[in-house]
Amino acid sequence: MQIRSNVYDKKAVLSLSGRFDFTLHKDFRDAYEQALGNKAVKEVEIDLRDVDYLDSSALGMLLLLKDRAAQTGASVYLSNCRETVRQILEIANFHKLFTIS
Repeated sequence: MQIRSNVYDKKAVLSLSGRFDFTLHKDFRDAYEQALGNKAVKEVEIDLRDVDYLDSSALGMLLLLKDRAAQTGASVYLSNCRETVRQILEIANFHKLFTIS
């Protein structure tokens, strides 16, 4: 799993690839903490275009990100979900918590 992070004006984009599971916990947290540490960032996009698998720990990490972002006044949304990833997110009712595109 890899994470690429880019900041554009008020938006941070974290692009993930591969398996999104517990082995990514520290790297994912470090990436979003760095992005949210930038006071200009008001929006965090999690680009899941290249994620082919996610598990319950990934869902937990997304919830932690959402809570942390709320503390800084930033919003979080999920983008470019493959069908299998989107199905997992919908089963977990994440469409009620996040904007998913």
